[in-house]
Amino acid sequence: MSMEATPFYKTIRGMSRVTTTLAFDLKVYRQDYVPMRGGVVIASNHQSYLDPVLIASQLKRPLSFLAKSELFENKYFGWLIRNLNAFPVKQGAGDVGAVKETIRRLQEGHALNLFPEGSRCDDGEIGPMQAGIGLIIRKAGVPVVPAAIDGSFQAWPKTRTLPKPRPIRMLYGPPMQLDNLKAAEIVKRIDVTLRGLLSRLREMERGEGIEV
Repeated sequence: MSMEATPFYKTIRGMSRVTTTLAFDLKVYRQDYVPMRGGVVIASNHQSYLDPVLIASQLKRPLSFLAKSELFENKYFGWLIRNLNAFPVKQGAGDVGAVKETIRRLQEGHALNLFPEGSRCDDGEIGPMQAGIGLIIRKAGVPVVPAAIDGSFQAWPKTRTLPKPRPIRMLYGPPMQLDNLKAAEIVKRIDVTLRGLLSRLREMERGEGIEV
């Protein structure tokens, strides 16, 4: 799998960039924290189905991501997301194949989006972290760039069938090298960092003069 964006990926990314800007007034802060080369995990909170699109549409390098296996059952949608660098994971089960594929992509130098909560939140706040991300980061040995998303829950909560226009903001934090820690410590560090980043983003949104 190439680390360069395919023409198809570039086309969809360009369309998504326009759509997310117009529909959600998407603003992204400190994207320069994401390295342009080498394997990296972008670890984000998970407010809605929009989140992978929000991250990938603004990122200058192509993004890989996990998607629940049910999304691949429709052959047309499955074809689409596979060509946008998604690969399936079985939710609620120890999917060894998906973990191995995740580590392989990272060690090959890809940027990969992981949601440590494992699934979308119910209330716009950050839920409990899943243990699996700690093992992946330990094995892959790549930096983790935290990313806080706010507003996508209001745009598309679990209770709605379709999204509605709402302002969405994203804030990246500095890369963290965590692979020298135990898996449980990695999860704890990501948890604390994401909660702090989301709080900081909301302070920025309220205009409290926080430096980006």
